Amino acid sequence: MMLMKRPCPQLLNVLLSSTVLLAFSLLALLSPSGARAASTHALAPNIQGDLAAHDPTLIKQGSTYYVFSTGGGIQIRTSPDLVTWTDKGTVFSSIPSWVTSAVGSITDLWAPDIHYVNGIYYLYYAGSTFGSNNSVIGLATNVTLDPSDSRYHWVDRGLVLRSTTSNNYNAIDPNLSFDGNDVPWLAFGSFWSGLKLRRLDASTFKPSSSDTTIYALAQRASPDAIEASYIFHHGSYYYLFASIDNCCQGANSTYKTVVGRSSSITGPYMDESGVRMDQGGYTILLQSSGNMRGPGGESLYQDGSRTLLIHHWYDASANGAVKIYIRQVNWSSNGWPTLSSPIS
Repeated sequence: MMLMKRPCPQLLNVLLSSTVLLAFSLLALLSPSGARAASTHALAPNIQGDLAAHDPTLIKQGSTYYVFSTGGGIQIRTSPDLVTWTDKGTVFSSIPSWVTSAVGSITDLWAPDIHYVNGIYYLYYAGSTFGSNNSVIGLATNVTLDPSDSRYHWVDRGLVLRSTTSNNYNAIDPNLSFDGNDVPWLAFGSFWSGLKLRRLDASTFKPSSSDTTIYALAQRASPDAIEASYIFHHGSYYYLFASIDNCCQGANSTYKTVVGRSSSITGPYMDESGVRMDQGGYTILLQSSGNMRGPGGESLYQDGSRTLLIHHWYDASANGAVKIYIRQVNWSSNGWPTLSSPIS
């Protein structure tokens, strides 16, 4: 089994220098099974501050944008404009004891996913170790993201899903989404048998007792590198974004961001050539070009009338330092996502 992605500890500590980023164009190639070439993307020259985040998830409260990401007790960064980012500590001061009881001693929680639902912020996160599917997904809630608010307090709701070595899937990389009837669902998975989906209870946001099916969303043949699922509803389709190949190797990372779509949240998801993602299909949206290596770990956020995609990447001109980028998602005439230049 290949080593699944997760950031190397030294990468998590890399901070962006004040050096202006070099500009270059990013041209994605055709997917092996998809038929569309992605458009050209130019780097924004002025994104700055603390950008050293893996697996970012984006949300806005008031006039402040928040990014939650892998590392420690879940790293937090804020920005007033999506361009200048500041470190704001972590969600938890230490790893929850129930996580270490389940998976052993770890120093970092992984791949958070945040959403605002009916006055509450729901933050899913994962705990695991490299190369293992002895993993857990947990949930924390808060009524505000503003630490100056007297109500600010993260409540750990505990275990949502668990996988062990007896399972053929891996319970990490959680993503909350909703179907057309406002039923909540949780996508998850990394390597092993691919990306999965579970229906959630609408009151607890934990797995439903009435539907215990584990739906298969996407899978690849050996070396089975697919993870970081994110389901986004647009128009008549649910779009499944994911990352394939290898993360967290600095400038040698081969991560790519891919996409497929379905008329049903449970699938089947097809790439642009009509190949099912649970049979190896995908359409490449982003991949390495120039100094930008391994773009992935993506998530999306609906910011008013615009859809944003945030991802991490590795800067080959800065010793493979990890950084984040945010791009606006546009939609082609036949309903497939394309990406603009990064927000600047």
